[in-house]
Amino acid sequence: MSTRPSKIVCVGRSYAEHAKELGNAIPDRPVLFIKPPSSLSLMQDGIDWNKDLGSLHHECEVTLRIDQTLKAETDPVKALQAIGAVTLGLDLTLRNLQDELKKKGQPWERSKAFDGACVLGDWVSTDEVKDWENLCFEFKVNDQLRQKGDTALLLFSIAYLLTDISKVFTLEPGDVVMTGTPAGVGPLLAGDQLTLTLHGQSQDFEWKTFVK
Repeated sequence: MSTRPSKIVCVGRSYAEHAKELGNAIPDRPVLFIKPPSSLSLMQDGIDWNKDLGSLHHECEVTLRIDQTLKAETDPVKALQAIGAVTLGLDLTLRNLQDELKKKGQPWERSKAFDGACVLGDWVSTDEVKDWENLCFEFKVNDQLRQKGDTALLLFSIAYLLTDISKVFTLEPGDVVMTGTPAGVGPLLAGDQLTLTLHGQSQDFEWKTFVK
């Protein structure tokens, strides 16, 4: 990435099966939270965290780079036109800590916004996206399939997510939007080898990283 985003906006519980696997209710509107720019890291740098904070879970997601300002946008076509690039990202989560915070009714930031909690692949041109509502991806750990996603299964389409987000947070050029994860989240262990694959219109795009 040439510039750091002003913010990383994340969508929680955006796939019904993922909400169910964590015992969460299906939301009637997008669940939003923010990661700071300091949480950003790149695939080639590997994944590391303070092990004393507990179990680290992977959440693989279609991730967008916004290239045009979106503020209270109501037109879904204009919202999609603001997307400058796409990639896959990992919304890393300290799951035990998140569960503890939820039980206390406290915010999630400690479990979601720590340094290195947002891992992104290289950006891919939006020319590789034929249909934002039919974009497929896979996530493997040690060559074993953990997650398989399709934006057709999102509770809220990408266009809707962008218009909804822009009502609350102005999306500025360079900002990142993580659209949510499908079912299959689970823990990562030291030494794990990770493979993320995005099925583009003309070819597949693959990123590899590892857990330190």
